[in-house]
Amino acid sequence: MNDDQRSDSPIENTPGQGRTPEPERIEPAAPEEFGLVQVWWGDGKGKTTATLGMGLRAAGHGYRVHMLQFMKGGASSVDAVRGEYNAMAMLPGLSYENLGHYGWHGMADGSDEADHEAEAQAGLERAHELLEAAGATDLDKPIDLDAEPEAGVHMLLLDEVLYAADRGLLSETDVHDLIDAKPDGLELVLSGSHTEPSYLTDRADLITNVRKVKHPIDDGQRARRGTEF
Repeated sequence: MNDDQRSDSPIENTPGQGRTPEPERIEPAAPEEFGLVQVWWGDGKGKTTATLGMGLRAAGHGYRVHMLQFMKGGASSVDAVRGEYNAMAMLPGLSYENLGHYGWHGMADGSDEADHEAEAQAGLERAHELLEAAGATDLDKPIDLDAEPEAGVHMLLLDEVLYAADRGLLSETDVHDLIDAKPDGLELVLSGSHTEPSYLTDRADLITNVRKVKHPIDDGQRARRGTEF
């Protein structure tokens, strides 16, 4: 719609002209404007939740999305199978893998610190494999929604990778190298860390600070099914 065709009605000028959108069958498609680097950090709840929501949105458009989780070991109050894993398993085009184990590095929770470091390094190697696979794929074309991530993805979510760097399990250079390895058409999303990743200020296109104002955990509330896992 050009300026001459534009209506004076604010409703008619909105996408869908005010009509409630109807769900459509998800078919493989290719994004037109992917290729940015996003960073989600902060001391508030919602970094993984936000990036998963974005992955859900992209998958709903028929784009191939994969989440690789670093350090997502959880704690005794968290189930082995989380709700988001069940949901992703049912949704075409959205897949995940988790390289973490029980516990969190540096939390004196009985988990093995050497295991945390080994798993972070394994995550780094796996991330480079996925980036290389995406680079060998024509990201301007649709990708089979049921294909393995080795066939390429349009969006790669590296969940808690910044936490691994914050804890010294990966280096800032490791994270820089991941960004440098990103093919042009891939949307790369990095999340985690309560400490500002200032080393990414000049490397990222979008940086969001998820800030805590109030959290029930401070009053002893344990992780809850359906909100934290």
